[in-house]
Amino acid sequence: MVNASRNVTAPKRATPTAPGWPEMLAGGAAYGLMILLVVWLLPGVTDPAVAGVVGLLASGVMGLVALVVAVLIRIRGLAAFGFRRAEPRHLVIGAVLGVAAYVLGVLVAVIYTAVTADAENVQASYQAAASGGWLSLVLGLVAGAILTPVGEESFFRGVVANALLARYGAWVGIIGSAAVFAIAHGINPVLPVAFVVGVLTALLYRASGSIWPGVILHGTNNAIAFVLPVIVGLVTS
Repeated sequence: MVNASRNVTAPKRATPTAPGWPEMLAGGAAYGLMILLVVWLLPGVTDPAVAGVVGLLASGVMGLVALVVAVLIRIRGLAAFGFRRAEPRHLVIGAVLGVAAYVLGVLVAVIYTAVTADAENVQASYQAAASGGWLSLVLGLVAGAILTPVGEESFFRGVVANALLARYGAWVGIIGSAAVFAIAHGINPVLPVAFVVGVLTALLYRASGSIWPGVILHGTNNAIAFVLPVIVGLVTS
């Protein structure tokens, strides 16, 4: 008598359609290691303007490397991580919300400083890059308004928000991913600003299924924050 059980093959485990905890943990570990690397190496750059440009470049690269690590875990396809074409209306909404994010960010930063008495200027090197001449201004703007948003949105929305939204719903997905994004910026006056950007970009990701509206929002916010002090300085000088 033939044992039929020998001819039964185990069903293949289906490939997940959205990232989950394995992708978040692997990408987060890679991101954390790169933060340590930047903290170790960046102080060796003595020119404040150059340090600002390098810091902005590093912010974008860290997010992209974390995304690559997450993609290599199980899914192996960028569409599952929000790399999808976005509707034009969502891109326009992203630009408008980018302006709103900057205004809200200024308000929450003022409140944070008033409550905590923490007035540390952690972005002094970025300001030095913006005011360090046309070359550093252009390089800083490209790094801060294009590369950094693409890198950070790829990981924090394409992986973290994506996974939390898929598994725990809107509240945990939006608030949780924004909190992770804020904490990644450190406990300083930038934290509440990053939280605002994180909430708005996660909302856009949930509405559109694409990271690109969030990239537009993030880039608009960063561009204003980078260029506006320079414009104000030129006008008032």
